[in-house]
Amino acid sequence: MTVAAYEGVVCSFCGSLCDDITVQVENNAIVSMTGGCAIGRNRFMSPPEANVPLVRGCETSLQEAVDAAARILSSARYPLVYGLSSTTTEAQAAAVRLAETLGASIDSTSSVCHGPGTVARQMLGIPTCTLGEVRNRADVVLFWGCNPVEAHPRHFSRYSVQARGWKTPDGRRNRTVIAVDVRKTLTAKTADIFLQVEPNSDFEVLTALRALTNGASLEGDTFGGVPRSQLAQAAEALRGAKYGVILFGMGLTMSSGCQHNVYQALMLARDLNDYTAFAVIPMRGHGNVAGAEAVMTWLTGYPFAVNFSRGYPRYSPGEFSAVDLLARGEADAALVVASDPAATFPAVAAARLRQIPMVVVDPQFSTTAQVAQVYIPSATAGIAASGTAYRMDGVPLPLRRLVDSEYPSDQRILNLIEQGVRECFTS
Repeated sequence: MTVAAYEGVVCSFCGSLCDDITVQVENNAIVSMTGGCAIGRNRFMSPPEANVPLVRGCETSLQEAVDAAARILSSARYPLVYGLSSTTTEAQAAAVRLAETLGASIDSTSSVCHGPGTVARQMLGIPTCTLGEVRNRADVVLFWGCNPVEAHPRHFSRYSVQARGWKTPDGRRNRTVIAVDVRKTLTAKTADIFLQVEPNSDFEVLTALRALTNGASLEGDTFGGVPRSQLAQAAEALRGAKYGVILFGMGLTMSSGCQHNVYQALMLARDLNDYTAFAVIPMRGHGNVAGAEAVMTWLTGYPFAVNFSRGYPRYSPGEFSAVDLLARGEADAALVVASDPAATFPAVAAARLRQIPMVVVDPQFSTTAQVAQVYIPSATAGIAASGTAYRMDGVPLPLRRLVDSEYPSDQRILNLIEQGVRECFTS
């Protein structure tokens, strides 16, 4: 019997990328795990069931599935490459090279989650920090439009609220926590100050909060459903911080205003830096969605929604974003990597996915895989495949291979597909 224990394992389920996991492996199977949350434990202890390559619903070999994928993509006039946020940076780089070879559009899940935040950062820049700095220095933490208690279960204990650090030796007692959301979430229930905003009123509330932070007087009793007295209390807490951080989620990026909401949040941090030290961190959801933006940026100059149809990269969110390409009926083939858009996209875009030839590379036999013409199972990143992932604060961390898989990594599969595409183009 082969037994191995791995310490310092990174859990790649969510953007927190907890790197203090201990995993025990016996006979090429994970038998125990300590240090993670319930979500991470389920990821490690319940890996995807063994799947087989499929072409039009029929079992086939890996090579035949790769050949079929190459034929579909090489014969398309306007292919789309999408997903990438739950795989390694090495696989993401391979996907970019494949998209360039195809002359395709390539997009990650950023376009349907934190993409507007990235656009806002391009407009203004971002005063940011690492989660280690939050742990060691932040005495005021503002959560806006996010619910880490449920979405990032260990964020409180490892980084933000309860974590004990250099300037926060007593953890929670050293911190003031402010939560802003449309409902009283579990995160809001732990906050010292909770601002319950009306839906799609974030921009108004941020503008009022900026005004109060800068000492301006406001006319009116409520702003976006929040009483002026509560806003004044929050503004006083923000200005009184020794080191503060704003952590924003999709409640800010995907409500009315989108990038303009995030722009105001960044401006709030800029204003506060006139009085104290303040940083901003997006609460990224998928384990390596930050890596997808980083990889696309260093290879193409742009973070998402990139098009190669003219032989060079062009960037245009709303034009080359996956949802928009599908909703307009422009994409005529799709390659989906480590994502499940058929289950999460708007109805019009999801319906288009079902109409066009689609290739799915994923360890999971997802809803999208079930309607794909070609499904290629891959080794799970961080469990059966090694690589790199970027934490929500932009810190790269190594993913380890703990067990062996009968299937190659996403990176290897994408390289094989690219090789097949090149052969199709030259034949």
